[in-house]
Amino acid sequence: MRLISCLAGLCLIVGAASAADVDGPVPPKAAVTAPARPALKKPIEAERLQQALAEIAELHRRIETEAPRHIGGTVRIKDISSLQGVRDNQLIGYGLVVGLQNTGDTLRNNPFTEQAIQSMLDRMGINVRNDLPSTTGGSSQPISLRTRNVAAVIVTADLPPFVSNGSRMDVGVSSLGDATSLMGGTLILTSLAGVDGQTYAVAQGAISVSGFAAAGQAEVLTQGVPTAGRIPNGALIEREIPNRSLESGPLVLQLRNPDFSTAVRVADAINDFSYRFYRMRVAREQDHRTISVIRPPRVSAPRFMAEIGELTVQPDTPARVVVDERTGTVVIGQDVQISTVAVTHGSLTVRVTETPQVSQPNPFGNGRTVVTPSTAVDANQTGGQIAILAGTNLRILVRGLNQIGLKPSGIIAILQAIKSAGALQADLVIQ
Repeated sequence: MRLISCLAGLCLIVGAASAADVDGPVPPKAAVTAPARPALKKPIEAERLQQALAEIAELHRRIETEAPRHIGGTVRIKDISSLQGVRDNQLIGYGLVVGLQNTGDTLRNNPFTEQAIQSMLDRMGINVRNDLPSTTGGSSQPISLRTRNVAAVIVTADLPPFVSNGSRMDVGVSSLGDATSLMGGTLILTSLAGVDGQTYAVAQGAISVSGFAAAGQAEVLTQGVPTAGRIPNGALIEREIPNRSLESGPLVLQLRNPDFSTAVRVADAINDFSYRFYRMRVAREQDHRTISVIRPPRVSAPRFMAEIGELTVQPDTPARVVVDERTGTVVIGQDVQISTVAVTHGSLTVRVTETPQVSQPNPFGNGRTVVTPSTAVDANQTGGQIAILAGTNLRILVRGLNQIGLKPSGIIAILQAIKSAGALQADLVIQ
């Protein structure tokens, strides 16, 4: 509205100036000389024109710069945080997969699979028990089943928040017995329960398996994991989980990577945005993980969360080195620094060779044949060159480590020694 009023005022000013500059028709007065036209006053109209143009330029600048997607940084708030209380709930169930091509459980080795088959058939009204009483005089005994087309499985799913009855979600299926593959199988109706024992969804459908297994008499070929798969949209939600209303109370954001600097930057970005658009500051950092946000009036919580989720900030990451000794993986953060230190790394190789020898007695002697041990020990030590490490940034640090020419295992040992010497200015996490 303000922009429209400025444009209207600009049009009136331009029209008035044009009317002042154009001579109207002179009325026919023969005896009277036309008076001189008064000079145009200094520029009251020109000043108003310049003021209107300045206001238009200012409004245009605000429209271009105050949109949420342009407020500065590199990472969106929605990508580094989550709303407290809005989370998934895990469900689990036990079921049977049928239709396998002789790759299911061996019922003799998996009694729980046979019991599940018998219970399922009993519920369907199919008699799988002997009519004759047992030899001990008790009740009738179940028939011993023989099939390799059925497998017992565990079904898992994550129930998302704010879902209604009738919605669908994906489920995962994993073999519980000694089945060799679930390819081509179909999960029959399985109840999925939460930690409270209540059933929230039911799952059924054909299983999608990425791996396969092929076996012969002399060789077995397995690719991927054929004993686990997924059913896209295989679960039907039957009960909703009560969720906290977003309209009541403050909104609490939780950082996925807690850090005091990041929490302060997120709160500042939200306050800058809310002050520009709502004339109030609504965010306050509580600790290094949580930021409390008060919803402004006259705006819904989902809309406000969508607006602040598009704001971007520069997160701060701690200096950290993560080492996985099992796989030899070393991950060095960008802010890791090493104080000036001289490093040399050498390896000692000891080779022990056993060459047993047979000692035989002379012919017709009284001795006997014995095996005498013969051991050869060879030690070889290779010395590495001395390198000076002074890593002010990640690139210089990696360059210094590469100069020594080490394998990942050697780099892990050097990093542990540098940390013990107090020269590694970062957290060393060993997994």
